[in-house]
Amino acid sequence: MNTSSPIRSFIKRLRYGAINPARDWRVLITLSAIALAGIIIWNAWAFDTVASGGVIGSVTTSSQPVFNSTSLDSIQTMFSNRATEEEKYETGTYRFADPSQ
Repeated sequence: MNTSSPIRSFIKRLRYGAINPARDWRVLITLSAIALAGIIIWNAWAFDTVASGGVIGSVTTSSQPVFNSTSLDSIQTMFSNRATEEEKYETGTYRFADPSQ
């Protein structure tokens, strides 16, 4: 049985055949329905996997933290310096002059 002959005749019919809107719409709707069914099945599987506590994709192993304690200390120092400056405006040590007035 030659399987390439039916495929070749089908392609030849599509290429050189008369315009057939009914066939074209059937093909379009069939392919769209298959794509929609695939999307629905994929999303249902993904939801079920995540809802049951699974992971989609490869499981990552825990690694060392990206930051270190010295960078956290410098950030804490920066925020405390800002709080000190803000307190100087609130207590009246600094005076804010509005240039629009």
